[in-house]
Amino acid sequence: MKAQEALRLAVPRLDAAGLEGASRDARVLLAHALGVPPDRLTLHLPEEMTGAQASAFEAALVAREARQPVAQIIGQRLFWGLPFHVTRDTLDPRPDTEALVAEALAEPFLKLLDLGTGTGCILLSCLKGMPMARGVGVDISEAALAVASRNSSDLALQDRTRFLRSDWFTAVAGAFDLIVSNPPYIAESEMPGLAPEVRDWEPHLALTPGGDGLEAYRIIARGAGPRLMPGGRLLVEIGPTQGGAVAALFRAAGLEDIRILPDMDGRDRVVAARKPGGDSCGCA
Repeated sequence: MKAQEALRLAVPRLDAAGLEGASRDARVLLAHALGVPPDRLTLHLPEEMTGAQASAFEAALVAREARQPVAQIIGQRLFWGLPFHVTRDTLDPRPDTEALVAEALAEPFLKLLDLGTGTGCILLSCLKGMPMARGVGVDISEAALAVASRNSSDLALQDRTRFLRSDWFTAVAGAFDLIVSNPPYIAESEMPGLAPEVRDWEPHLALTPGGDGLEAYRIIARGAGPRLMPGGRLLVEIGPTQGGAVAALFRAAGLEDIRILPDMDGRDRVVAARKPGGDSCGCA
């Protein structure tokens, strides 16, 4: 079968599974099965598929019909213009999180701590944009740390990164001029309403802390002060309705210059704060 015929048959299958963007997903999955970049797929559509390619495409379609995320099926997601390896042990990097990276890179930093690093997408994107900086990524999941370490090597950042298994700050030593985190923040009551791609395929440990969804911010607010240099910054991703509550936690912890920042769609997405005193860029 020619690739263009396989693509023609695939789109209605994904439509019938209730997937938005069925045509886009089918093209990405076909390019993956053929082993070609998605932007070169059109050139290969007139070609006959090999048996191995046809089998790989069928397996990918079955997985997508089961609502497995495309990034998990193909094993990769672009974030901040960089390719990141993705597995079921990590969150799928999302464009909304790029707002946090943009804010991190708005000021210089030398020592970066990423709490709950997952794929390492925040840590590694920040280091790519700040060539003199070094970073530590921590996660409670050994499997996630293995993914982050692989991404660090793939992006040639292994000499500037270190990964530790840690329950938030427990295994962290030293002080940093920038701490970042995209912690679990979905309230327990909101979990059943998530899209199947998220609810059924991404690690719940990285999605929700249970309860009201704010427990990780309470832990970060309590622990950030001793791990921030004077003038150091704290940046966290939030759910769109959590800005006020997280800002209040940071204010009660003695942090200052607290701001709630939007993502590309104008929704509250990042809370930024600073430890009082010192050189604001942590570079003294």
